[in-house]
Amino acid sequence: MRLNVLRGSFAAGVILALAGLSVAQAASPPPQPSEGAGGFGDRKATIMKRLLGRGTATTFAFHAAGAAPEAGRPVVVFLHGWGVVNPQSYGGWIDHLTRQGWLVLYPRFQDVNRTRPADAPGLAESLVKAALADLASDADAKPDLGRVALIGHLAGAPLAMDMAADAKQHGLPVPKLIFMAAPGGIASGPKSRGIALTELSGIQSSTLLIAMVGDKDTRAADLAAKRLLREASAVPLERKLFVRALSDDHGFPALTATLAAPAGTDTAYDGGAIKPGPDPKDAAKDAPKPPPFRWSADMALTGEQQTLVAQINIARVDALDYLGFWKTFDIAAAAAFAGSDANAMKNNPRLADMERWSDGWPVKRLSVETPRLAAPAAQAATPASPGRKR
Repeated sequence: MRLNVLRGSFAAGVILALAGLSVAQAASPPPQPSEGAGGFGDRKATIMKRLLGRGTATTFAFHAAGAAPEAGRPVVVFLHGWGVVNPQSYGGWIDHLTRQGWLVLYPRFQDVNRTRPADAPGLAESLVKAALADLASDADAKPDLGRVALIGHLAGAPLAMDMAADAKQHGLPVPKLIFMAAPGGIASGPKSRGIALTELSGIQSSTLLIAMVGDKDTRAADLAAKRLLREASAVPLERKLFVRALSDDHGFPALTATLAAPAGTDTAYDGGAIKPGPDPKDAAKDAPKPPPFRWSADMALTGEQQTLVAQINIARVDALDYLGFWKTFDIAAAAAFAGSDANAMKNNPRLADMERWSDGWPVKRLSVETPRLAAPAAQAATPASPGRKR
């Protein structure tokens, strides 16, 4: 009996040793570039982290310390996934953007389990409008309203499209770029759970629209991405691009392009540690009173949503971030602000390139295509969904 135990222990030890050796010998992913699209940016910059507003109606603002360039800072509005109200879940991407010179606004448009999805677009728009007004005369933030981009993840993607469609009507700057990462959370009907779409034909024809998904859990994100691109009917096809990141397990750790892939935690951006500044004089007196709270079932996160939020909150930064989502956004922003279109992006040899594992084997390239936007047969005969009313 004792001999058998010893033999079993020895066998287990050999297996563990071989597993450790395998991991040690596995190729590592490509490192983040030092500069350029997807790169580190200014490593030495001190990042200012501010909380604008009061109570739950707040917006986090992030930018590099010191006076802004004479032209101002380009603005990116980061619209989080449903339930992901703490900016630390996207802290890696936010840090990258601020070190590239952006002013990042992260409106907290949701009070978890207390906000209805139908109310989220109006809340997001009012928060962004208030934040831009607060920062308009700030020499360090200095938002350049001629260079505005929107990033939306999951339910944040239809929110970004709603915001762009309503921009002129609600006194918001018209974005030059909308970047939709793994879009989802769209209401399928007037009484269903999710973000209701307004009339997306109101999005300006000059806007550059990029939808980017992973190859895991793809069906819902694919359908949502192509619906959003299709319903933005005023934007010509040459200003739309569909990008897919591919999972790759050639080395260790493996790259897995799931719905949570655009997230990457950085605790330096923990919203709980960012405190609001002093109240402006008479701000409490002048602040509008919130409407009476009335609970409804669609306020609560579903089991699937809770699971996805948990995955997002522990997501780590990897090559899918800096060579995939971040790099694609950086290239798209440069094209949008220069007046270029999606064809120019497709012709950029760096866009699809994901570089190489440490053993020289190429990481699976991004799939980049002009989207096919014919309406599905099941939807072609149905009337258009009603616009969102507020």
